[in-house]
This record gives sequence, C-alpha cells and structure tokens, in this order.
Amino acid sequence: MKRRYVMIALAGITLLASCGQAEKNKAQTTKAAEVQTPVFAVNTTRAVKGQIRDYLALSGDIVSGTTVDAYSDVAGKVTKLYVSVGQRIQKDEPLAEVDPSRPGMTFNPGVVKAPISGTVVALPAQLGMTISQAVPVARLAGAGSLEARTYVAERFISKMRVGQPVELTLDAYPGRTFYGRVRELSPTVDPVSRTMEVRITVQNEDSALKAGMFAKVKIITEEKSGIVKIPAAAIVRRYGEQYVFTVESDPQDPAFTIAKKRVVTPGILIDDQVEIREGLEAGAEVVLRGQSLLEDGVRVRVVDTTAPLKTGY
Repeated sequence: MKRRYVMIALAGITLLASCGQAEKNKAQTTKAAEVQTPVFAVNTTRAVKGQIRDYLALSGDIVSGTTVDAYSDVAGKVTKLYVSVGQRIQKDEPLAEVDPSRPGMTFNPGVVKAPISGTVVALPAQLGMTISQAVPVARLAGAGSLEARTYVAERFISKMRVGQPVELTLDAYPGRTFYGRVRELSPTVDPVSRTMEVRITVQNEDSALKAGMFAKVKIITEEKSGIVKIPAAAIVRRYGEQYVFTVESDPQDPAFTIAKKRVVTPGILIDDQVEIREGLEAGAEVVLRGQSLLEDGVRVRVVDTTAPLKTGY
C-alpha cells in the first residue's frame, strides 16, 4: 500500500515537471517567433480628397490675330520710309513713298498709307529698292488682336477642344501668368512634323504682350473635383498589377501594424500626383517609401510621415 502511494506521488511529480517544461518550451517558441518576424520601416502619407487637372505643356509664340500687308499703287523706287519695325501707327498714316518716275518721265511719288491701325512687324521694302505693285511695302499687326499659336503632337489631338482654358508664362514677365482660351484648332495635321496648329485668344488689357514674344503654354485638357489622390511614387507596379500598401492595425495583435495590399485603378497622372478612381478612400494611411520590399500582411513600423498633397490644383 505504501509502495502504491509512492508511485502515485512520483507520477504526479513527473507530470508537473512535464507541464512546466512544456510551458517553458512554448514561451521560448513564442519569443523566438517574435524575434524572427521581420518588421519593415516605412514612410507614409495620407490619401486626400481634392482636385486634379490634366494639361499639355507646350511652347508657343505671341502673334497678331490680324496681319495686313500694305502695297503701293504704283511700281517704282522706294524713296522714303516713314516707319520702322515695332512702331505703332494709326490707320491712313504714311508708311513710305514710291517714285514711279523713269528717265525722261517725271511723276509725283505715290504715298503708301497704313490700311489699319497697329504695329509694323515687317518691312519687306527697303529704302532705294525698286518694287512692283505685287511686293508688300510693310506688314502690319492689328492693334489689340494678339493671340498665341502653338502646335500639339498628333497623339494628343483627341484631348483638344475649342474653349479649353490656357495659362501662359513669359520670361519677360517673371512670376506673372496670362490667361486665354483655345480659339481655333487646325482642321489638318502637318505631314512633316505630325502636329496640329492651335490658336489661342489671350487677355492683354495692359498691352504687356508684344507680337513675336516666346511663351510657355499650358493647355488645361481636363479638370476634376472631389477625387481621391496620392503621390504617384506610392503606387507599386508589379506583374501587371497596380497597387498601394496601407498601414493598418494587426488583427492578430493590435499592438502591431501591418501593410495591407490594395489594388487600385489610377486616373489622371500629372505633376507627381495621381488620381485613384477605385481601391482607396480619402484618409487612408499609404506607404510612400519602403514599399518595394513589402508583401501583404507583413508587419511595418512608421518611421516618418510626409504631409498630404494639397487639395487644390
């Protein structure tokens, strides 16, 4: 009987020792797993709801919307020039005199007058030159009728519409923006350059713009409001997919955060920002840097944040 009690006691001690060792092994395994689970450092930003616009950045020239050539009524030698290139004149002011006299025949000189008010932009006839009635004496640009002209590559023609807003900047006026609208689209494409001419009306109330100036032209082809947008650098393109990673609480352990893969549908991409049509909501915390090593569900640690994009353009 006594021996039986001793055996039972030994069995109990053995069981307790086994349980203790099992708990110890479990704790060690859990600790080892925590040590082996990688945590990736990332930089994040927030998706915002705002505005975005697409545009074409081009170069162009300021030209006169109305250009008229002045001709002499008689053939002869140009004996006087009353104007110079760049000079502003009024309608019917004299431009030049042409003497039709020939050896043995004397005639009164013919006066060439300005057919319109404007600016002299060219003088094909020079002093002392003999001209015919088919040669223009001067070329005039109509006053107050300046426009911008630019050329759009064939692949962008589908984006163009009459009436689209335009912004122009010029080196002559740093920090100033001039505004206009697309007035006319050429019905043909140049077969050599594969471009289409675009004419733009320009606001020039203070006459700051001059014919012949070079301009940087921004044609606004599309504008959207109330869309979700993020920095374009946040998008990962891999194996035919486009997606971002958002930072969310780990459902298994709320003390940690994980990277959640979100497949998205991008829209307008311009100026390093992109519209997200589907797959992401405003306010989501998006990984901006460090996403190249991430997989869905891995643990992450936010080490830095970048200010969200501006909600406006």
